[in-house]
Amino acid sequence: MTTDSWVNETLYAEWGQRFRVTRELARVKSDFQDIMVFESESHGRVMLLDGVVQITERDEFVYQEMLTHVPLLAHGAAKRVLIIGAGDGGVLKRVLQHSTVEKAVKVEIDGEVIRLSKEFLPGIGGDAWTDPRAEVIVGDGIDYVRTAPAGSFDVVIVDSTDPIGVGEVLFTEEFYANAARLLSDKGLIVNQCGVPFMQADELRDTNLRRAKSFADTWAYVAAVPTYVGGFMTLGWAAKDAALRQHDAATIRARAEAAGIAGKTRYWTPEIHVGAFHLPPYISENLSR
Repeated sequence: MTTDSWVNETLYAEWGQRFRVTRELARVKSDFQDIMVFESESHGRVMLLDGVVQITERDEFVYQEMLTHVPLLAHGAAKRVLIIGAGDGGVLKRVLQHSTVEKAVKVEIDGEVIRLSKEFLPGIGGDAWTDPRAEVIVGDGIDYVRTAPAGSFDVVIVDSTDPIGVGEVLFTEEFYANAARLLSDKGLIVNQCGVPFMQADELRDTNLRRAKSFADTWAYVAAVPTYVGGFMTLGWAAKDAALRQHDAATIRARAEAAGIAGKTRYWTPEIHVGAFHLPPYISENLSR
């Protein structure tokens, strides 16, 4: 449907952003949430869940690269990766860019997000959906994590909505405890923790919960233009504190070995290392 209207994001009651809609592509109420996909003048195609922007074609690479390449290259030998959420397929695509990955399991609770992403945002997931190393499950990530065998994954990547509605259960102590159980001895988990300028409580509370199950907890940052309010934080929890202590030369060598060198638009070895060095207004929310 062709239109010339505006969509206002509803994440914050007191502040926000809006997009000029040039064409509405889909508006669906699934069993879990309201989904809207539209074309914008400024950001290409955009997906909203319950009125909150999840992804745009123009800057999705920033978020997807940092959510994926940082944990995989910090680990250095991840063969089995579990992805919770990320129904658009972008994280799955980046995970499978790593030649070292043998298996990637993606669990998304809302099959409509996958369907609409394949139809209207095909470039984000690309060929990842049919890669033989990928297993895509439409189901509850909480149940999957609760029942997965101990030590069955090396890295867990959680790409969820904020801790409200359908995404709330992915920020609990129980979830992190089960994630620690299914991770291998040097396993780690990353997840989005919001924009701390506006959502400091989210970062603070989830860090305290992760710390009950992991030896090393911290966060790293990415500047995603669509996520208004400054840096987006990505939560980090690892069984081995040494995993976030690498220098750029080590990370570069791993990127070359994994086959992703020269294939990124935001991530670099230097950005990887620097992203863990946080300004005080963010790091003050990470005390344990």
